[in-house]
Amino acid sequence: MSRVTLAQWQMLAAVVDHGGFARAAEAIHKSPSTLNHAVHKLEEQLGVEVLEPVGRQVRLTEAGELLLRRARQLLEGAEALEDVAERLGEGLEAEIVLSVDQIFPPVVLARAMEAFSRDYPHVRVQLHESVLNGGVEMLYDGSADLVVSGLAAQGFLGEPLVSVRFIAVAHPEHSLHKLDRMLDLRDLEQHRQLVVRDSAQRQSLDAGWLKAEQRWTVSHLSTSIDMLERNLGFAWVPETLIETSLASGRLKPLPLSAGGIREAPMQLIHRDRDRAGPATRAMAQHLRDEVAVCPDARRIDKIE
Repeated sequence: MSRVTLAQWQMLAAVVDHGGFARAAEAIHKSPSTLNHAVHKLEEQLGVEVLEPVGRQVRLTEAGELLLRRARQLLEGAEALEDVAERLGEGLEAEIVLSVDQIFPPVVLARAMEAFSRDYPHVRVQLHESVLNGGVEMLYDGSADLVVSGLAAQGFLGEPLVSVRFIAVAHPEHSLHKLDRMLDLRDLEQHRQLVVRDSAQRQSLDAGWLKAEQRWTVSHLSTSIDMLERNLGFAWVPETLIETSLASGRLKPLPLSAGGIREAPMQLIHRDRDRAGPATRAMAQHLRDEVAVCPDARRIDKIE
């Protein structure tokens, strides 16, 4: 067991922070004699002098500075531990599981999680970056507390969150661009399409236009975008993920006569809204808030 208590370190810190025993005693509602006894007992237990007199005041010795600096870390940790215990007593989750489809605007997700971390710094977050049915499957399994998905989940009520715009694109030097005319779906059939694999383990789904004779299937949107920029195929990709690529000319929209742009409405779905803990509810609200204010997200109520 530790020879020195947290209370002793707290009283030493108060004496130092307030410049003496009398002011510290007034600030923390202890008598000066109590503080004096606690500090002297601490020095006796450690065998080290931590304070030295300077006129009518006291200051830390060199050893005292080192010890108090380390002690403050203990005090902060103890305060955080008590805060976590209090929140757990109020029903706060120790961990939440969030599943977000890869097409969701990453800047919105990052900002929502940053805001959440300020409110709940001690709650762990498991983030699953799903594709198509992957998030819905986690709802059915009961393994996700909150899901952002472009697909409806039978037996669950979702709320509209954001609509993601997809654009058909290819490298500027792709053969389709070299046709130098408006394209239709028959033109696409002769070229390689890049698609992202459904992350669901059981009920996988093929979605979108999949009639190309050649098709490469990858597991992550970032891989698809990298291959597009290497002129290895064409694909429909979320606009928010390729804005830089489009602006720099690394990718170019395909001039399709129809179907070049698609909208995918996304939903926010609770596993059990009524039983959701405060951290899960807070994460959901931060996602709503960031969608509403982020200029890189396209809100459903602003779709043209």
